[in-house]
Amino acid sequence: MAATLADHLRSLPDQELAALIALRSDLVMPVPGDISALAVRAQSRLSVARALDGLDRFTLEVLDAVRVSRAPDTATTSVEAVLLLTGEGGVDQSRVREALGRLRALSVIYGSDASLHVAAGVDEMCSPYPSGLGRPAADLDADAAALVADAAGLRRTVLAAPPAARAVLDRLAAGPPIGTVSRSALTDPAADSPVGWLVAHHLLVPTADDAVELPREVSLLLRRDVGPLGAMQPEPPTVEAPVREISAVDRAGAGQAMEVVRQTEALAEALAAEPAPILRSGGVGVRELRRLARAVGLTEPIAALLLEVAHAAGLLGESGGETGDVVVLPAAGYDTWRITSLGQRWARLARAWLLMSRLPSLVGQRDDRDRLLPALSADIERVGAPGQRRAILGVLADLPPGTAPTAEDVRTVLVWQAPRRMGRGATSAGYDAAVTEAATLGLTGLGALTSYARSLVAEVAAAEQIDPDSDPLGLTPEPPASAAVEALDALLPAPVDHVLVQADLTVVVPGPPEPALAGELALVADAESASVYRVTADSVRRALDSGYVAADLHALFARRSRTPVPQALAYLIDDVSRRHGGLRVGSAGAYLRGDDEALLAEVLADRRLSMLSLRRLAPTVLITPYAPGRLLAALREAGYSPVPEDATGTAVLTQPRSPRASARPVGPPRRVEDPMTAPRLTTARLAGIVEQLRRGDAATRAARRAPVTVRANGGTAGLSGAQAHTQAMAVLQQALRDKARVWVGYVDAHGATNSRLVRPVSMGAGYLRAEDERTEMLHTFALHRITAAVPEETST
Repeated sequence: MAATLADHLRSLPDQELAALIALRSDLVMPVPGDISALAVRAQSRLSVARALDGLDRFTLEVLDAVRVSRAPDTATTSVEAVLLLTGEGGVDQSRVREALGRLRALSVIYGSDASLHVAAGVDEMCSPYPSGLGRPAADLDADAAALVADAAGLRRTVLAAPPAARAVLDRLAAGPPIGTVSRSALTDPAADSPVGWLVAHHLLVPTADDAVELPREVSLLLRRDVGPLGAMQPEPPTVEAPVREISAVDRAGAGQAMEVVRQTEALAEALAAEPAPILRSGGVGVRELRRLARAVGLTEPIAALLLEVAHAAGLLGESGGETGDVVVLPAAGYDTWRITSLGQRWARLARAWLLMSRLPSLVGQRDDRDRLLPALSADIERVGAPGQRRAILGVLADLPPGTAPTAEDVRTVLVWQAPRRMGRGATSAGYDAAVTEAATLGLTGLGALTSYARSLVAEVAAAEQIDPDSDPLGLTPEPPASAAVEALDALLPAPVDHVLVQADLTVVVPGPPEPALAGELALVADAESASVYRVTADSVRRALDSGYVAADLHALFARRSRTPVPQALAYLIDDVSRRHGGLRVGSAGAYLRGDDEALLAEVLADRRLSMLSLRRLAPTVLITPYAPGRLLAALREAGYSPVPEDATGTAVLTQPRSPRASARPVGPPRRVEDPMTAPRLTTARLAGIVEQLRRGDAATRAARRAPVTVRANGGTAGLSGAQAHTQAMAVLQQALRDKARVWVGYVDAHGATNSRLVRPVSMGAGYLRAEDERTEMLHTFALHRITAAVPEETST
C-alpha cells in the first residue's frame, strides 16, 4: 500500500504515469532525476495550484468532502466515507465517483479506496475551511467542546438564540465560518449584541480580539436540511435564454462575416495608400488608428480589432519606410487572400482571432503608468486570451443551437467550470469584450453561435488533438475541405460578374463581386459602400493612367453592365480621355511639353501654378526646377490632365503597384495552451520521459542500497578510489561470465556522474562493451571512467 505519493507514482503502470504527465506537463519542465523528485514537484504550491485551477466547482466540492472526511489520527479517508458524506446532500454517487477519478488522475488524491490520501500542498493551496466548515470545537475551546458533546443541549441552545443571533449563525453556517466584530462586542459585558450572546453561550468562539469562528459541529447542525457539505452543484447552471431560428442566426452572422471581410480589405487598402508608422516604443499610435478608422468609416475599437486580427492572420506586416522608419502595410500574402472565396477569407480571420494571444479591447486604455496602450504593441499580449475565447465559444457550442445567452449567462457557466481561475483577476469586461468581438467577426448572429462557427470551433479543437508522432514524415493526405467554409459559402450570395450602372453614374454590384470584377471596379470607380461605387472624373483618369484607353473603358462598362450604359458616362469617359495626355511631364528638373501651344500658354499664365516657377523653353515646352512628381500633382490639382513620359518621349501608363511587406507565414492551427500549464507533450516524448524517470529511479535506489555507493565526485563511500575501481572491475568480470545485467556508474565526457543498466558483452583494451536491452543499443565505456558496478539483483 502506497503511504507516500512517491511510492504511489512508482507503483503506477507506465501508461498511467504517462497520462499523469500529460495532464500535468509542468511536472517535467525540466525532467526530474527520479520519481521521488517528481513527487516532490507534484506537491509543490505552484504545481498544485495549476492542477486545481482547471477543476470545475463540483470536483472542488468533492475534494472538500475528501478533506472533511479524513480521520484525525491517520489523515486518511475512504471512498465509502466520501460517498456517505456527499450522499446526505442528495448527490448522485456516480457523479461523485467521476470526480474522484479526475482527482486521482491528477494525483491530487491517491491511494486505495479504503485509504485515500490528500497530496501535500493541497491543504495549503485550498481554503482552510473546506466546504465552509470551521474547525472542530475541541480544537477551539473547551466550553464549546462540552456544549457540542451534548447534542440535545446544543439544539436547545440554538433554538433559544434571538432572531438577530440566529441570523448571524445562519450566515456563518453557509460559509466561511469566520467573522469580524468590534472589540466591545466581545469584551464589554453590558454590550447588547447578537455576537456577544453567541459567544456567551459558546456557539461562537473568539479567535482574536475582533474575530470569531463557528465550530464545525454547530455548522453541521444548522445544515441538516441541505447536507453537511452545503448545497452542492454537480451540474453547471442552467441558462435561461431565448432560442432563435438557426436559419435567422446563420443569415445574420453571414451578413456580418461578409461585412468584416470587406472592412478588412478597406483597412488594408488604406494602409497600402498611406502606411502607418510604428512608434519607437512599439505599436501603431492612437492618432494613426484614428486616421485609419476615419478613412475606412469604422469606430476606433473595431478598427483596432481588425488591425490586430489582420496582422495575426499574416495579411499585414512591418517594413522599412522610405525614410527608414518601420511602417505597417499589407503583406505579400494579402493579394493571394483577396482572390480566395469569401468563406476562406473569413475563416482565416476567424482562426487568427481564436488563436492570437492579444486582447484588442485593451487598445486605447491606460496601463499602470497611465500610458495609452497602442495597437500592435507588446503591451496587449495576454497568454490567457486564446483560452478565454475558447471557453466562451465552448459554452455557446454546448447550448442548443440558436440559444442566445447574455454575457452574464456565459460568465456564470464559466465560473462553474473554473471557479478558481475565474475568481482570480478575471473581470467581466474582458469576457464581455470577447463576446462583442465574436459578434463583430460574424461568429455569432443575433446573440447565438452560428452553425458555420460551430463547425470552425470543432475543426480547431480537432486540429489541436492531432499527434505529430502519428505522421512524422508528413505523409498524411491533405485534410478535407473545411466544413465551416463550405457552410458559410452556401449562405453567402454567389459572386457576381456584372454590375448595374445608374444614370447618376453610380455602379451597383448586386452581390459580392468576383476577384476580377472587384479589381476593375477598384480602378475605374470610387467605393461608396459595400455594393455601391461611383464613376468620377478622377476615377476615369486613374484608369487611363494605369493603361486603359477610352475604347477599353467603353467596352468594360458595356461588357459588365446589365443595364444600358448612360450617355453621361460615355461623355465623361470621352471628355476625360480627350484631355488626358494633352500635357506630358518628364525629368529634366522637370519639363512640360505639349502640341497645343495655347494650352501651354494657359498653363504658363495660370497663377495657381506660379509656385512651380515655370518658364518657356520652346513654343511647346515648359520647364520647372521641381521634380516630375510634384509637377504632375500640381497640374492635376489645378484641373489639368498630364501624363508622365520617359526619356524617349513614350507615355508611361502603368497601373500603380501597392507596396507590400514581406510575407508572414501562417502555420496550421496550433493547440491553444492553457496559460497555467506547460505545453502539450507528444506520445513519443511521454514514453521517453517515463523511461528516463524509471531508469533514474532505479539508479537512485541501486546507489542507495548497493554496498558500494557512488559519490558525486566519482568516488565511493567507505572505499578509496582504487579500491572502488578494483571492486567494480570484479563485479563486471563476474557479470560477464554469468551474462547477467549490472548497474554501471561512470563519469561521462562532461564530468557528470551517470548510471546505466547493461549486460556486459566484452571487456578489454581499456574498454567495456555492454548492451542496453531496453534501447537495444551497444554502449562502450572507458574502464578508467567507471566508478562503480552493482549487480541488478542487489539493487532490487
